[in-house]
Amino acid sequence: MKDVSQFIPVVETNTRPPRLLDQLRRCIRDKRYSLRTEEAYVYWARWYIRFHGLRHPGEMGAAEVQAFLSYLTNERKVAASTHKQALCALLFLYKHVLQLELPWMDQLRWPRRPPRRPTVLTPAEVESLFSRMAGVHALIARLLYGTGMRLMECMMLRVKDVDFERREITVRNGKGGKDRMTMLPLSLVEPLRIQIATARLLFNDDRAHQRAGVMLPDALERKYPCAAIQWSWYWVFPSDHESRDPRSGLIRRHHMYEQTIQRAIKRAVTDAGITNPASTHTLRHSFATHLLESGYDIRTVQELLGHSNVTTTEIYTHVLNRGGRGVISPLDGTRR
Repeated sequence: MKDVSQFIPVVETNTRPPRLLDQLRRCIRDKRYSLRTEEAYVYWARWYIRFHGLRHPGEMGAAEVQAFLSYLTNERKVAASTHKQALCALLFLYKHVLQLELPWMDQLRWPRRPPRRPTVLTPAEVESLFSRMAGVHALIARLLYGTGMRLMECMMLRVKDVDFERREITVRNGKGGKDRMTMLPLSLVEPLRIQIATARLLFNDDRAHQRAGVMLPDALERKYPCAAIQWSWYWVFPSDHESRDPRSGLIRRHHMYEQTIQRAIKRAVTDAGITNPASTHTLRHSFATHLLESGYDIRTVQELLGHSNVTTTEIYTHVLNRGGRGVISPLDGTRR
């Protein structure tokens, strides 16, 4: 009888287990969290471990977590939203990576975020802002204000999701992984056509040099291997250079870097002399507020913004009872 042991592959039994932070990354990707969430959770887990002298989180518990969060609140003076993000990262680490269900997890105090009134620009300020921007930056700023899209929703816009005939834009994989529809402003139809024609030139150059296709969501790249090199999946706002994909390691053309838009808007805000701390998200706030001021139904605004609950949209109803528009001051009443 022949000896078949030589054909049996040797399995290494002394391989080292993956590092804790690598396990954390893998678990986050298994749950399809965004790259930004992955970066934030790894950041807080690393800081937590270093804060306690490189001790393993499995050896620590409620006292160490509370001490770290107390340090963030009292010494670092972080905001409530930052405190909440750090707490979420640590709870994810213990529950999903270390798989520890401990009673103290439910006893941790969640920071309360006080209600804030969103910063809203006046129509005159919006026009003043746009007049100090040019090129693709001006187009993106107008698109954010004219559609109510978030910055990353606009940056990740694909050619196939712009419908010029129906003047609609499909927002894919928005906050919470939801899709929605929003309008395409008539004044942006021609500028957007020109931008897509410019993107087509980059697409043709990528295909001529046989570069890697664009990034596709979830498992589409495996299910439809040719989709990444199809025009319909190309970015509306592609970057002018290639970069390395942080997860796959492939060198490919990504969409425009979002910080370039943020910096352009910040410069325009300064040049326009706008005193409010306006940002890209301020244009989304202004979009919702100005629609309500124009008399549009709050449910319609909710759908355009992609809010799951109408209570989230209600933060913009401050315009309906603002002094000088709805309520008459008693001081003015005495002068009649």
